[in-house]
Amino acid sequence: MNLVWGLNLIASKIGVAQFPPILFTALRFGSLALFLLPLLKIHRGQMGNLFLAAMLTGPAAFSLLFLGVYYAEDAATVAIASQMGVPISTLLSIWLLGETIRWRRTLGIALAFGGMLIISFDPRVFAYWEGLALVVASTFFASLGLIFVKRLHNIKALQLQAWIAVAGGSMLMLLSLLFEQGQWEAIQAADWKAWTALAFTTLMSSLLAHTAWYYLVSKYPVTSLSPITLLSPLFGIFFGVTLLNDQLTTRMLIGGAVTLIGVFIVVMREKRLVDTGT
Repeated sequence: MNLVWGLNLIASKIGVAQFPPILFTALRFGSLALFLLPLLKIHRGQMGNLFLAAMLTGPAAFSLLFLGVYYAEDAATVAIASQMGVPISTLLSIWLLGETIRWRRTLGIALAFGGMLIISFDPRVFAYWEGLALVVASTFFASLGLIFVKRLHNIKALQLQAWIAVAGGSMLMLLSLLFEQGQWEAIQAADWKAWTALAFTTLMSSLLAHTAWYYLVSKYPVTSLSPITLLSPLFGIFFGVTLLNDQLTTRMLIGGAVTLIGVFIVVMREKRLVDTGT
């Protein structure tokens, strides 16, 4: 799952280089909907939470993510920024669920945001800080969406994906028509690399990796799963450097390390609280 997500950043970077970013996201979810439309089902008493889960984790999170990928120069820094979902999820649990935290998780959250500040003030990254801000915003909506995912009962991962695909594809296509230009020209001009990138994000990332993630979320506490996702930015950084020739500066490496250490502290503290029941 993490390996696919790491490669997906590379595929997304290739895709948004030839497609307008919102259109690329709409095509991804529209293609996914073709596979999952037969699984679309009304779940009485849960449609409110299901709709919010689909809209937040789908069009809201991914449109911002791909806009961020479009504006950011390096896939490696996007990989690091995408991990801000962990401390943001913790802050949302304080805000929405009344959870309290102690000094260790407070330290972890501070380190995670501090690391992002270090990266943001790197002269190389400062030129595209808007891209990283969009990626961080996408993690906020994805984290908020997970709260509604956790409220769902007896809805299979592929059924949830079906609603995300249908709601996301239609909403994003409308947004693309309203705010982007040259969609048809981009579709006609796209080469095999762009179409391969679209197929990868649809089949491997959405259909395989995200379905696996939603299945795990339905079975286990997110706080117990979060440590595993730390592999995702490591794969993203590796593939960004080796496949896209991303250039990592000293400040970017230090900031990335501080961010990941902060995320690690948060998730390990949360896992300990879950395991001990305290």
